[in-house]
Amino acid sequence: MEFLLNGDEEGRTTILLAHGSGAPMDTPWMSMIAEGLADQGFRVARFEFSYMAARRTGGSKRPPAKADTYAPEFLSAIDALSCDGPLIIGGKSMGGRVASLIAEDLYDAGRINGLLCLGFPFHLPKKPDNRRGENLSDITCPTLICQGTRDPFGTREVVETYALSDAVTLHWLEDGDHDLKPRKRVTGKSLEDHLQALASRTKAWASARV
Repeated sequence: MEFLLNGDEEGRTTILLAHGSGAPMDTPWMSMIAEGLADQGFRVARFEFSYMAARRTGGSKRPPAKADTYAPEFLSAIDALSCDGPLIIGGKSMGGRVASLIAEDLYDAGRINGLLCLGFPFHLPKKPDNRRGENLSDITCPTLICQGTRDPFGTREVVETYALSDAVTLHWLEDGDHDLKPRKRVTGKSLEDHLQALASRTKAWASARV
């Protein structure tokens, strides 16, 4: 398994990130996230699920299978990653959802220290009753979810009606979409501003809870 590494220094807390359903690990968005977190003192590792890695060599571009299909692959990535400090797992959208499915058992076993979800897909767009992430209602693993307030996969108005565990911290990014990008004319802020804020918030969260 191949990893992209940022801030690769011994003893740092490592954040292992998986990509979203439709884009690989080396997009500008994922690179900005990794660089921002590395600037905050984290070691960041990125990897790809098999269906995405296969696209690089001419494999099918069909949509991925159900999220739980990739739980064993995330576990394999954890096993393959050399890590001598604390470990946090997570990812963008589907990647964070897959991580959430394995986080509780790993936390209980002392193998990870937390879960970081970037734009969690709480439901399909325009289908808030088609709920995902029910496991977050009773998770005990420290969890930080960074979510745009106008994310079509879970706006603030919808998500705040959900019963989430006390272990879950929601960090809202004003006017952010599913990529956490705000409208400059509305907020005066850019995607880069939001991602920098996200990295800083992750550092504070990890320092206090992980």
